[in-house]
Amino acid sequence: MARRGNSEGSIVQRKDGRWEARVSLLDGKRKSYYGNTRQEVAQRLVQAQKAIADGLPLSGERQSTGDFLEGWLRDSAALRVRPKTLVRYQELVRLHIAPEIGRIPLARLTPQHVEKMLSGVASKGASPRTVEHCRAVLRNALHHAMRHSLLGRNVAALADAPPVPATEVQALTPYAARRVLEAVKGDRLEALFTVCLACGLRQSEALGLRWSDVNVDAATLTIQRTLQRVNGAFTFFPPKTVRSRRTIAMPAPVAAALRQHMKRQLEERMVMGAAWEGDAWGALVFTNEVGRPLTSFHVSRRFRKLLHLAGLPSMRYHDLRHGAASLMAAQKVPARVAMEILGHAQISTTMNIYTHVAPELQKEAAERVSVALWPES
Repeated sequence: MARRGNSEGSIVQRKDGRWEARVSLLDGKRKSYYGNTRQEVAQRLVQAQKAIADGLPLSGERQSTGDFLEGWLRDSAALRVRPKTLVRYQELVRLHIAPEIGRIPLARLTPQHVEKMLSGVASKGASPRTVEHCRAVLRNALHHAMRHSLLGRNVAALADAPPVPATEVQALTPYAARRVLEAVKGDRLEALFTVCLACGLRQSEALGLRWSDVNVDAATLTIQRTLQRVNGAFTFFPPKTVRSRRTIAMPAPVAAALRQHMKRQLEERMVMGAAWEGDAWGALVFTNEVGRPLTSFHVSRRFRKLLHLAGLPSMRYHDLRHGAASLMAAQKVPARVAMEILGHAQISTTMNIYTHVAPELQKEAAERVSVALWPES
């Protein structure tokens, strides 16, 4: 009878009903894996065989999922994602993922474990979006484990995820947009809200603008960086994508608003004298009264307060960016042009907003089709 070769394995069911997989090691010894189902031990057998074939140690057997995630965040994610994204990953692991599955050995993690974890996170009141983010983070981490031969499959990708309701993009009509402009008129940050509504800047892009990026005479501005607050510290980053680095032509009233804002800022600088901190930050366009960067919390709170005082429905600051896109759709700006202005990486993102235009625009489209097909009706 032929001897069993190195890395060959076998699977048997024990008398107690559990399953055992055995694999032959290079030194002639054999290693066993146990589980409640044949599928479970078969998966671990395949992982062991692949590790042996690749000349790798049989790691991951004793490593917990929590320990693996901690190492992944520190050694891999920290090098690949932006600091603010890393902070979010760390929060999701610490608050949601690790408490549910952190003690389970990584090699024994199953789709059922992941599904139970997602259900547990949802049952504690987390939003559907947070639940989906937990699954996405775990899926990324386990993909890393697969590439390093710690796992044979990505159980997070195999797990069924709770459905996430699609976010409905509310179209902003020209009339509603004009009411927003009236609400912010005369405010110290009028120019900030105006440029974001007219040009669709991301908040981090607007807060990272320097006066050297703005040409009020030519009515253009250039996005060259973003400003974010990470762990309490303001930090400049490159634009989000290659397409995010762009030069935008501004409507003349926006350039006029920025010119007026520049005048107001110069007056504030004169009042502060030596206490002015703007130069240390590279002469930002939008600052507080002493020249320091604005926080997103301060900007959002101020915007909501102005809307409330004007009797308008509450809006997120990011709704100004969506509003800019819907206004471009209303004015029949080609989607490709809107994509360049907004700095979207993919045209599908722009089209998702364009398909949520106001009902009256859809009615107009129907009337145009009617004229084309039934010109005499």
